[in-house]
Amino acid sequence: MSKKDHFAPKPGTPIDLNDYDPDFHEDYDKSSGREAVDRLQEQIQDWQERLYAEGKQSLLIVFQAMDTGGKDGVIKKVFSGINPAGVYVKSFKAPTPEDLAHDFLWRVHPHVPGKGYIGIFNRSHYEDVLVVRVNNLVPKEVWQARYDHINAFERLLADSGTRILKFYLHISKDEQKERLQARLDNPDKHWKFSIGDLPVHERWNDYMDAYADAITRCNTEYAPWYIVPANHKWYRDLFVTRVICDTLEAMNPQYPPPEAGLDEVVIPD
Repeated sequence: MSKKDHFAPKPGTPIDLNDYDPDFHEDYDKSSGREAVDRLQEQIQDWQERLYAEGKQSLLIVFQAMDTGGKDGVIKKVFSGINPAGVYVKSFKAPTPEDLAHDFLWRVHPHVPGKGYIGIFNRSHYEDVLVVRVNNLVPKEVWQARYDHINAFERLLADSGTRILKFYLHISKDEQKERLQARLDNPDKHWKFSIGDLPVHERWNDYMDAYADAITRCNTEYAPWYIVPANHKWYRDLFVTRVICDTLEAMNPQYPPPEAGLDEVVIPD
């Protein structure tokens, strides 16, 4: 197994995030990495058009990360130039009272992409085994059972024609501190800074344990997790773009056959 493949752990492999270097970037530098992203984006644009035209498959992409991990940045970069008619992003914030009156997947299912579409989750149903777990928002026996519920939910989607990719954007605690400080130092970034981010930073180890368990328990052949080295934003973008491109190629969507008789059509003056 190459070092790059190390970041796509096999299902059933216990995960310790200390084993994954967030500074890893293969043999790329910023310049060559960005050039590679540009080339891959052209391929994604073509595959996305075919997926939309075919209308038989869908792709769900899940992004999870600690604060400042780069979810917004990678979505903006990877999907720039993509036809917005066939791609949409759903951000999951704190659940509303209506959400909390239902099962934890109730608010998620309506946003799964329909056939022909790419759906992107900025945070997701995994918050219910991450934030909920670390902050003791429900009893342990409740969040423990959710791993199996998530696997069953994702199996249902896969069996219904939805390919699933899940990315954990892996940054170091020191990198997060630098990014938080950069937001604090720049008045134009103050809107992205919350005092509430600081207790989360202090509970770093608890979150790493929660992420490790979520990836270990919910990494399946039909809904794989990728641990993305994300200290270097340009390599984060390359890693994610390459996986998405490879996945769309494997899905191999095709343009539908043309209507019969098109060779005889004459466009009137």
